Amino acid sequence: MSASIIDGKETAAEVLETVTEATARLAAEKNVIPGIAVVIVGEDPASQVYVRSKGKKAAECGFHSETHTLPAETSEAELLTLVEKLNEDAAIDGILVQLPLPDHIDEGKVIQTIAPDKDVDGFHFINVGKLGTGETETAFVPCTPAGSMVLLRKALGKTDFSGLTAVVVGRSNIVGKPMLNLLLAANATVTIAHSRTKNLPELCRQADILVAAVGRPEMVRGDWVKPGAVVIDVGINRIDAPEKGEGKSRLVGDVAYDESLENAGSITPVPGGVGPMTIAMLMANTLESACRRAGVKAPTY
Repeated sequence: MSASIIDGKETAAEVLETVTEATARLAAEKNVIPGIAVVIVGEDPASQVYVRSKGKKAAECGFHSETHTLPAETSEAELLTLVEKLNEDAAIDGILVQLPLPDHIDEGKVIQTIAPDKDVDGFHFINVGKLGTGETETAFVPCTPAGSMVLLRKALGKTDFSGLTAVVVGRSNIVGKPMLNLLLAANATVTIAHSRTKNLPELCRQADILVAAVGRPEMVRGDWVKPGAVVIDVGINRIDAPEKGEGKSRLVGDVAYDESLENAGSITPVPGGVGPMTIAMLMANTLESACRRAGVKAPTY
């Protein structure tokens, strides 16, 4: 058996096309333009790249986009004041504060200050609670698990996962726990595991759907994968690649990709799998917020 490759770039492009078309309709019919504000504090190079990418995608979708770049010495009070100002700005539908923040700022406090109806990252306790209680229609879902579910529905060819067993390896608030709730909402039978789970390989071998989000390079080996399983690899890890030359590196997931090709029915590559879906779903969440403001139904993906 050789697994089919789940193309995250292609699916992300389809999501963004839908978002762009819906944005044009919203502007034409309701005179509403989705607005997103991204706030970055400090000079972290990776964060700068992410913020530029988000701004570019927002512009391509036809959004109103703002980037607020603050110096690293910005106080917590100053940042909270800006967030409150954006909460009150009628032109802004989504607020994203780029993490990590400088050590002197309480990230949790900042996240909980964002208005829940503008929390397009899905990290506010209100949205977390809605998702945890099955209110998936009104919750903003964190972008990476939301994108993973789009890929799963496409790979499986259905939205109802009744009768399927899912194992999520990883228990983070950003991916693992939201994935658990999304899979439950889709009627899968779900086990959440992690690096300290006993007999983890045996548990993974029972999974029709295997989601790896543990943050350890190639931790999930090929013989952990049930024949025919759908494997969603959320991990993005940079490891040394001496075969490319001195000081070179490469990206790998949490799954040993080459090994898993023999058993998996379908699998996401790294890069090019879940990664492109994350920013696409951020745009989708921002459009969702604007549609709520306009009183119209947002598209599904």
